[in-house]
Amino acid sequence: MDSTLSDLVAQARVALAESADTTSLANAKARFLGRDGSLTARMKALGSLSGEQKAAAGRELNVAKQAIEALVNAREAEIARAQLEARLAQESVDVTLPGRGLGAGGLHPITLTIARIEAIFHSIGFDVADGPEIEEDFYNFTALNTPENHPARSMHDTFYVEGGLLLRTHTSPVQVRYARMHPPPIRVIAPGKTYRVDSDATHSPMFHQFEGLWIDEDISFADLKSVYSDFLRRFFESDSLDVRFRPSYFPFTEPSAEIDIRFPDGPLAGRWLEVSGSGQVHPNVVRNFGLDPERWVGFAFGSGIERLAMLRYGIGDLRLFYENDLRFLQQFNR
Repeated sequence: MDSTLSDLVAQARVALAESADTTSLANAKARFLGRDGSLTARMKALGSLSGEQKAAAGRELNVAKQAIEALVNAREAEIARAQLEARLAQESVDVTLPGRGLGAGGLHPITLTIARIEAIFHSIGFDVADGPEIEEDFYNFTALNTPENHPARSMHDTFYVEGGLLLRTHTSPVQVRYARMHPPPIRVIAPGKTYRVDSDATHSPMFHQFEGLWIDEDISFADLKSVYSDFLRRFFESDSLDVRFRPSYFPFTEPSAEIDIRFPDGPLAGRWLEVSGSGQVHPNVVRNFGLDPERWVGFAFGSGIERLAMLRYGIGDLRLFYENDLRFLQQFNR
C-alpha cells in the first residue's frame, strides 16, 4: 500500500476512534467510504489508468477499503457494547433491597354502592331479586303498561336482538317476574345492569339501576315518600338532606313523581338534583302481576346506581367507572 493510502487509513482510524455514537460514526464512515468519500474518489479515478496500473492500484485500494471497513465494524461493536453497559447500569436492580409488597385489591365503587343500597333496604324487610338481562318484550314493556307506540320501544332507545328479544332497558321486568312467582305482600328491590342507546359523560349504553316494589292491601303514596326519603338520608348519611317529589308521568305508575334531592352543604349545596322516578303502581300492571287491583295496591321506584355513586363520591364523569384506571379505583380500596 502506498504512503498516501496508508495515511488515509491512519486518518480513518483517528476519525472513527473519536466517534462517540452511531451518528458520528456514520458521518466518519461516509467521509471515507461514502459516495463522495476520499477512498471512493480514488476508486473512481481508476478508469484513467492503464491495465497494469489499474490492477495494481485496485488491489491497494481494496486493501485500504477492507482496513477501513474493519475499523468501522470494530468501532460499531465498541459503541454498541458501551451503550448496552450504560443501559444495564441505569436499569440495574439492587437485589439486596426488600421486595415490593403486593397492593391490596378492593371492590369497585359500583359494587360498593349496590351493597350499600341492598343493606339499607334489607334492613326494612325488602328482598333482593335478579332476572335475565336478555328479556322478552312482554316483561320489559307490555306487562308494564307501555303502549305499542311508546317512544321507548323504538330502536333509538332499545337494543333489540334476534328472536324478538331485547336487552332490558330497566330492571322493572324483574319485579314483574318476582310478583308473578310470589304471593303478596311483596317487598323487593331489583339491582342490575340495564342497556339503552346512549353514551356521553353522564350516560352509558350499559349502566346499573335498582328498582323497588311494595305491594300490599293498604299501601299509599305516603308510604312511598316515607320509605324513599329515609333511604336517601341513610344512603347519603345526612339527616338534613332535602327531598322533594315532583308530579311526572310513567306508563307503569299513576300517580307518578320524579324525586329530587338538595344537599345542605358541599359543592352541590342549594341545587336540586333528580335521582329517581316513582309512583303508585298502575292497576293494569297489578293485573299483569296476576293480582286484583281492587285489593292489592303499592308503589314502585327506580334509580340509576351510577348517579347515586357519583353524588356520594363526588365523581364528575360517568366514564371513570368503566375506564379501569387504577389511580381512580384505588381510592375506593378498603
